Amino acid sequence: MAQTNITIYTDGAARGNPGPGGYGIVLLSGKYRKELSEGYKLTTNNRMELLAVIVALEALKLENCKVTIYTDSKYVADAVEKKWVFDWVKKRFKGKKNPDLWLRFLEVYKKHAVHFVWVKGHANNPLNERCDQLAVEASMESALLDDTGYQP
Repeated sequence: MAQTNITIYTDGAARGNPGPGGYGIVLLSGKYRKELSEGYKLTTNNRMELLAVIVALEALKLENCKVTIYTDSKYVADAVEKKWVFDWVKKRFKGKKNPDLWLRFLEVYKKHAVHFVWVKGHANNPLNERCDQLAVEASMESALLDDTGYQP
């Protein structure tokens, strides 16, 4: 059986950092396109960047997909592509932020063949710009969620 190819664009935003924040996602598979977003009362940009990736991967209905994730977050892309996160796990995230999200990421990451591509933010990439728009709009909703893992 052929491996399903999925393309994902993600972005996160926080106003104030920390402050209200949100994420935006565009999932692409063949002729299908799905957009996701959600906003939080108090969070950080890095948490929203990482949460966007997690939610996108969790939204996939099949396992063992070949997934390419385009993100403007060096924090997320480098942590995975340069294998830093795997060393952080060995050191129990000592001195690292967002261990709750990184552990959640690793659970869903292992279900797929995932590759990250860093794209420059706000550089006229239409899908990255759409994710940014979704993230910002989500952060301005009236019914924002609590980011229960955020710790100042």
